Amino acid sequence: MQNVNKMNRLINISNNAINNVPTEFKRYLAKEIDWEQRMIAISGARGSGKTILMLQQMKKITSQGKNALYVSLDDIYFTENKLIYFAEEFSRNGGEYLFLDEVHKYSNWSQELKNIYDSIFDLKIVFTSSSALEIYRGSHDLSRRALVYYLAGLSVREYILFKYKKDFPILNLNDILENNIEKTASIVSNIKIFPIFKEYLKEGYYPFFDELKSNYLKQLSTTINLVIESDLPAIHKIDFNSILKLKRLVAIISRIAPYTPNIEKLAKQIETTRPTLLKYLYYLDKAQIIRILGKDSFGINYLNKPDKLYLSNPNLAYAFGEDAVNIGNLRETFFLNQVSVKHSVTYPKQGDFLIDNRYLFEVGGKSKTQKQIAGIENAYIVSDNIEYGSYNKLPLWIFGFLY
Repeated sequence: MQNVNKMNRLINISNNAINNVPTEFKRYLAKEIDWEQRMIAISGARGSGKTILMLQQMKKITSQGKNALYVSLDDIYFTENKLIYFAEEFSRNGGEYLFLDEVHKYSNWSQELKNIYDSIFDLKIVFTSSSALEIYRGSHDLSRRALVYYLAGLSVREYILFKYKKDFPILNLNDILENNIEKTASIVSNIKIFPIFKEYLKEGYYPFFDELKSNYLKQLSTTINLVIESDLPAIHKIDFNSILKLKRLVAIISRIAPYTPNIEKLAKQIETTRPTLLKYLYYLDKAQIIRILGKDSFGINYLNKPDKLYLSNPNLAYAFGEDAVNIGNLRETFFLNQVSVKHSVTYPKQGDFLIDNRYLFEVGGKSKTQKQIAGIENAYIVSDNIEYGSYNKLPLWIFGFLY
């Protein structure tokens, strides 16, 4: 009887979550996910909207008569009950879709998800995880089972849709490079882009801006602290001393990013070894607090020295130091953040960013000249505070419409 009551409690929580999920605004990823796959993972930074995305899909399929259930794996129920047994019981009672939140808070997530996939063939699993969790590197490899999607924070395009209810199409990179005057005209003729872009840089990346208004930056700081104090220890088994050093590292980087790091000097500043520092930087990159930019496109690891360090998104610059935000740094952070969602970005010998190993970009203000990219094929100037582009000079804000 007691176990039945516990199950009923989880069902009630699930029903309440479905009944209260907002459905007016849906993220770009909702249309990209193949929801009919047997196992789907949605990864992303804390606060990026993974839970709402999942609940919106669940509401859709339950309205079609499907039997679905939502549970969060940080619920106390799962401290005494195994996920695999819960999934088996749910399936025996006609369950078709199981939506799992916060899998990184469940210690045996990798093995049990594998077991569920291999033994319960008629049950579809959708789960969310912190971006810091390496789904393919769990104790039991899910690479052949789970289809993994990454949810970025809001783009400028999504921010405008969410806050101002104006819907503009997603642009691809070729649209911007080849038809930029036409594409920018269709946007600036309908909205005042400069004040909106300024808002976005300060408060537009995380969807919870809509709930918190003037407390947004305070909550963002709290969110980053939760990632360091809760998510990273749960995933990497780090101790309290490591948490303090990670916080010190974030504080240092936030004051000077983007910059080319001196690893030995940085290690001394936080009183750790070079290998441990590289590991910390890797953790922070995976957690979407900082962004490591390298010279190759093979991805980062904690064995290689990073070529350049950035904050993960421009809102963090305001959260960490609102009175000392450098506009030049903000521009580069924005460009990297938005373009890297759909494209490979590397650190070039000349210019600021190399996209897809083909296009070179130099980011700056309105008066930025061609000097640094002169004579280079497929090279572009990206300028802030211009509405329209000309030839190979493009407005910075338009790169916020890539997703």
